[in-house]
Amino acid sequence: MWACNFLVAASATMVLPFISLYINTLGDFSSDYVQRWAGFVFGITFLSAFFVSPLWGRVGDKYGFKPILIITSAGIAISIFFMGVVDSVIGLFFLRMLMGIVTGFIPMSIAFISKQTPRHEAGKTLGTLQMGNVAGSLFGPLIGGLMADTFGFQYTFIITAVSIMVATLVVLLGIVEHKEVTSKKTNKSYTRRNVIQLILNRRMLIMVMVIALIIQVGNFSIQPLLALYVSELTHSGSIAFLSGLAFSATGFGNLLLTRQWGKLGDDIGYEKVLMILLVLAAILIIPQALVTNLTQLVILRFLYGMAIGGMLPCITAFIRLEAPLEMQGEVLGYNQSFRFLGNVIGPALGGIVAGQAGISSVFYVTGALFLLAFVLLWKSVKYDGEKSTLQI
Repeated sequence: MWACNFLVAASATMVLPFISLYINTLGDFSSDYVQRWAGFVFGITFLSAFFVSPLWGRVGDKYGFKPILIITSAGIAISIFFMGVVDSVIGLFFLRMLMGIVTGFIPMSIAFISKQTPRHEAGKTLGTLQMGNVAGSLFGPLIGGLMADTFGFQYTFIITAVSIMVATLVVLLGIVEHKEVTSKKTNKSYTRRNVIQLILNRRMLIMVMVIALIIQVGNFSIQPLLALYVSELTHSGSIAFLSGLAFSATGFGNLLLTRQWGKLGDDIGYEKVLMILLVLAAILIIPQALVTNLTQLVILRFLYGMAIGGMLPCITAFIRLEAPLEMQGEVLGYNQSFRFLGNVIGPALGGIVAGQAGISSVFYVTGALFLLAFVLLWKSVKYDGEKSTLQI
């Protein structure tokens, strides 16, 4: 599953660096048109995934996660393949929307591994799995840009689709789902209303989902603006490469400590580690607004990546503890929906803030968001502790 996550994450991000350039090849468009539709084409994937993620989780809980992994990876491969032969922007838009509908592979692989992992080592295991996703997301844009320069846009889409089909075959032939680990109680039927009531009735469960949203808003608020910020710090002609370097630095830091943060969560509690990481992320992102050269930015992005690397494994492992086994897939699906919503809100927020107060101000806003998430989590933990004391 690590290998499959790497292939899917890398393949899905291979095409992101040149979406706007690809749109430009589909007709004689103005720069305003290209920029506007690049935003629409980029965002529609996350928006459609926001609505569909809980559905994939529910189906996975009921019928098993292996069929969902096969359907979603094959669906992503097919949609990306046709992106390479599409001849209109509208067609590309709808294919990206279809990709969002079937973008359930990575969250469902997390649910799949989570459901078959002992609780006491969920953080370490999910952190290891997250490394595949992070590594793929890290190298995907670099590989995609290189292939686009070498083979052209259309062949890059086709090669990407073939890579994801390889992941599909690996799941089909090499992955076994041990359904016997679930008890007979998991046959009990439940409705979507039951799942939503469970989430709303458990303060910590809804809180970690809100925090997942805030984390994504913070991460995605600066990403679309990073190239512009790099261009302000250097006069080099290789802005694209240097922007990729600043972006990749976060991924390398993420990759370095993800598993260790998850293991620490297994030992001392996932909510405690998450609070530590939120404070560290705030401390490390605010100085990025004050850097005077690219080297300083890259170092801070690397350290920042170390902090955010453990957030998702800790959140997922916490949900693994809180949610009943028979509905974990759907609960994780709702968590993924919160994250996708953050992916949509983040770039919009970053653009608004940058337009009003400059790009450097986005780092301050992001730091404030992480501190807000820390306060919300701290109050929820304190509330649950006082509630438990009163019950005793």
